[in-house]
Amino acid sequence: MSKKIKVLRNGPYVVTGNVPLNKLAYGLDKKSASTSYKLIETYPVKETYSLCRCGASKNKPFCDGEHSKNNFDGSETASHKTYEEQAELIKGKVVDLLDAEKYCCVARFCDTYETTWNIVDKCTDREKIDIAIQQCNDCPSGRLTVVTKDGKRIEPELPEEISILEDAYEEKHGPIWVKGGIAIEDEAGEVFPIRNRVTLCRCGLSTNKPFCDYKHLRNKKDDYLCSP
Repeated sequence: MSKKIKVLRNGPYVVTGNVPLNKLAYGLDKKSASTSYKLIETYPVKETYSLCRCGASKNKPFCDGEHSKNNFDGSETASHKTYEEQAELIKGKVVDLLDAEKYCCVARFCDTYETTWNIVDKCTDREKIDIAIQQCNDCPSGRLTVVTKDGKRIEPELPEEISILEDAYEEKHGPIWVKGGIAIEDEAGEVFPIRNRVTLCRCGLSTNKPFCDYKHLRNKKDDYLCSP
């Protein structure tokens, strides 16, 4: 069975196809910018499992049926347009940058050294350009993508797997990071444009469902207990 994520109406994400699942924390520098991912936990591989989408499960990251008790409204609001159709093309000196801001999950990889935007806008030094490329490749949501002047998009090689992200700095549960081009099917059966990396909402607050738009950072009821 091919790997797939099905978004259930006002319910969880049903994952099928033996998709590997783990939990990661952001590794931070002295300025609290993210520089790496740290493995917290690896879950046993299962053919099918359901991930919480409402943020209320007592068995995170898995669904325990709480969505049916709290009148969770999981209405999908995300566009089915392609990433390129939704992204702004920012011209730089050596490389360009695609920026689809609505997919930002505030993972803070773009804040190491100089910001990605400043590097692309001002720098010609190869070492700094490589930093911008790394910043974009580390972005879990794929909001940012470096594009060469001949039009080639630079994407990281990612396995087909799902990572549950935890933000120790903000003391918040982060989004669900889907990697490797796994298909995500909406509640009506239509597949969103397949991307190498996306982040899905798991707090229930996103205004771009099913994708994360960093509203988890405003969730005052988060039961964050994870210590990476």
